[in-house]
Amino acid sequence: MVIRETPRLLLRPPTAEDLEPFVEIHEHPQVLRFLSGIGPATGRIASWRLLALLIGHWHLRGYGQWAIVEKATGELIGRVGLWYPEGWPGIELGWVIKHSRWDNGFATEGAKAAADFAFNEVGADRIISMIQPDNPRSIRVAQKIGETFAESRQFNSQQLDVYAMTNPRQAT
Repeated sequence: MVIRETPRLLLRPPTAEDLEPFVEIHEHPQVLRFLSGIGPATGRIASWRLLALLIGHWHLRGYGQWAIVEKATGELIGRVGLWYPEGWPGIELGWVIKHSRWDNGFATEGAKAAADFAFNEVGADRIISMIQPDNPRSIRVAQKIGETFAESRQFNSQQLDVYAMTNPRQAT
């Protein structure tokens, strides 16, 4: 099991026990507004399916999205990590943070750890983040971790901006 720690966060693969916090996190209207691409959007059943997708991704690819646990409180506050299902345009680095915990730098801290994992352990040449153009918080996170705007594209009937970063080791 791949676990990562940052100064404030424990990043661990999700488990079935994460269902209740996932329901709470993903049901908030402001969080729901910016979700795209991974499974059905609302309800307890949708959260269960999302957990199953995320857990299955770890088994199929050997990497995936972590559940984010804040060390100071022990609270599950979101998810962050890699997503690359069949047909996806690249290895995507994504994040979702509980609405009440926005603007605390947790997404950036987790995303930096996930990018490092993608490049140094998964061996990714490039990672992307597909972000709705009207989501300035996620755009800021992408920029803070070193991603830059690459293109706008239609994906799953949504207009998304793709931010991307190549492996820094390839530049040398």
